[in-house]
Amino acid sequence: MEQEHKIQSIQIPSSLGYMDLLIKSGERFLGELKECKDCGLTSSWNTLQAHAKFTWMEMLYVVVCALAWTGLRRATTKWIFQPFGKWCRLRPKEAEKVPESAWKFLFYCASWSYCSYLLFFTKHNFFHDPLSAFRGWTSGADVPKEIALLYLVQGSFYAHSTYATLYMDAWRKDSVVMILHHLVTFTLILFSYAFRYHNIGILVLFHHDVNDIVLEFSKLNVYFKTRGGTYHRVNSIITDIGSVLFSVSWFWFRLYWFPMKVLYVTCCSSLESNPDIPFYFFFNVLLFALTLMNIYWFLYIVMFVMKVLTGQVKEVNDVREYDISENQKAKVSNDSKTFSLKNTSDNKQPMVNGFVKKKRV
Repeated sequence: MEQEHKIQSIQIPSSLGYMDLLIKSGERFLGELKECKDCGLTSSWNTLQAHAKFTWMEMLYVVVCALAWTGLRRATTKWIFQPFGKWCRLRPKEAEKVPESAWKFLFYCASWSYCSYLLFFTKHNFFHDPLSAFRGWTSGADVPKEIALLYLVQGSFYAHSTYATLYMDAWRKDSVVMILHHLVTFTLILFSYAFRYHNIGILVLFHHDVNDIVLEFSKLNVYFKTRGGTYHRVNSIITDIGSVLFSVSWFWFRLYWFPMKVLYVTCCSSLESNPDIPFYFFFNVLLFALTLMNIYWFLYIVMFVMKVLTGQVKEVNDVREYDISENQKAKVSNDSKTFSLKNTSDNKQPMVNGFVKKKRV
C-alpha cells in the first residue's frame, strides 16, 4: 500500500519548461549512471537473456511485412500515384515526387489515427497519465493484441523505410540523418517490445507521426500548385498554412510534449515505479538521440522561416527545403554521366540516392 501510494503521488511538474525538463531528466540519468556499479557487457547480456522476450516467429512477421510494404509501395506507385500524376498533368519534376509523399501521407494518417484510438478511446490512457505507462510493469508479460498489431505495423514499416531511403526516395540534405532516425526508431520499437515497454512506445509514435502527416500533405500541395499548365492559388494557400502548422506542431509535439510526457517519465518516473528496471540507460540514450535529431530538424525549420520573413524565399516550394544543393546536383549529374559512359550507351538515366535506376520502358 505504501509503494502504491508513493506511485500515485508522483506527478509530472507541468510548471517546468522544455529546458528544465531536459536538464532534470539528464541530471537524473547521469546520476544513475554514476551510481551504477554493474553496468558492463556481462551484466547487459544477462539482463537481455533474463528479460527480453522476442521469438524468431515474431521477427519473421516483421521481415515479411517489411517486404510487403516495399512491394505495396512499388505497386501503388506504378498503378495509382504515377497515373494520377499524369492525369492531373503535373510537371515531370513534381510528378516524380508525388508517389513518395502520397505513400507516406497515407501511411502516417492511418498509423497516427490508430495511435490516437489506442490513447484516447481505449483503456490505454497514457497520454493523460504518462506515469501509468510503467505502473505494474512485469518482465515478459503478454502484450495486448491491439498494441502488438501497432508494433508489427510500425516496426516493419521503419525497416522498409530504411531500405526506401537508400534505394527508392529522392536523396536530400538530411537523408543520412533520416537513415539514422529510421535505425534508431526501429531499434526502439524492437527492444521496447521485447522488454515490454510498449506502453511508452505508443506515446513515442503518437508524438512523431502527426508531423509527418502535415509535412507530406503540404508537400503534395506544393507539387499540385502548377498543373495542367496553370497556377492554382488554392494549393498555394494550403501550402502556406501547412508550413505554419508543421512548424508549430513540430515544436509542440516533439520538443514540448515529447520531453514532458516521455523523456521525463523514462528518466525519472520509471525508476520510482520500478527501481531495477532493465536496460534503463540503453533506452534513454536512444530517446535522447531521437530528441537531438528533432532539434537538428527544427533548426532547418527555423532557418526556412527566417528566409521567408527576410524575403530570401518569395514562395514556399518545400516545407523543409531538404532537396540537394546545386553543387550536389552537378556532382550527381557528372557521376551519372561517368557511370553511364562506362556501363551503357544511354547517359540520361535518372539518379536516386547516387544509384542508377533502370529507365522505365
